[in-house]
Amino acid sequence: QVQVVESGGGLVQAGGSLRLSCATFGRTLNIDTMGWFRQAPGKEREFVASINWNNGNSDYSHSVKGRFTISRDIAENTVYLQMISLKPEDTAVYYCNRRDTVVTIETTKQFDYWGQGTQVTVSS
Repeated sequence: QVQVVESGGGLVQAGGSLRLSCATFGRTLNIDTMGWFRQAPGKEREFVASINWNNGNSDYSHSVKGRFTISRDIAENTVYLQMISLKPEDTAVYYCNRRDTVVTIETTKQFDYWGQGTQVTVSS
């Protein structure tokens, strides 16, 4: 049973910082990437950042690049999102995503797992 559990959201003033954590459990050898998405009220869920579990390469959306940093702790099966210089437009529910790749002789399949979300609110 795969689980994805976020923590660390909260209320912060503009210009402040927060760190989100996401721990995952179960079949962790299949992890390909982990990342963060967010969804603001009335908007679609959007990509924020991701990290390749094996080589640590990371990717960011244009809107957060230079302010957010994604990192991982392989031993703890945890990914972090350090957020600085937060803006009111960063307000959203942040979701952790885990993508597994399972390779067999016959096929390669990807599976996405999501956490329950954690609220980040940035006041102006």
